[in-house]
Amino acid sequence: MYAIVEINGQQFKAEAGKKLFVHHIAGAEAGQTVEFENVLLTDNDGTITVGTPTVEGAKVTLEVVSPLVKGDKVLVFHKKRRKGYRKLNGHRQQFTEVTVKEVIC
Repeated sequence: MYAIVEINGQQFKAEAGKKLFVHHIAGAEAGQTVEFENVLLTDNDGTITVGTPTVEGAKVTLEVVSPLVKGDKVLVFHKKRRKGYRKLNGHRQQFTEVTVKEVIC
């Protein structure tokens, strides 16, 4: 059984026991349980239910493992040749590590 769920504007395939890295959830603490009800699709042993836009009564329960995980550093470099213009900018995205406890259809 799995579900396609929308978490902070991104869609994830959630299966029980699966570990996900989602965009930072504000106010989340380690060990906290979080529920999301924006379930777009469910698959229950071959029976697929597609929501319009969401599936009624379906939700995904997640447990926060680590509230703040930093992603890899992304470097953005701009240059204009023969003009002496160079600019280097770095960015590290913040994620929250969660595990899927259960998918309720």
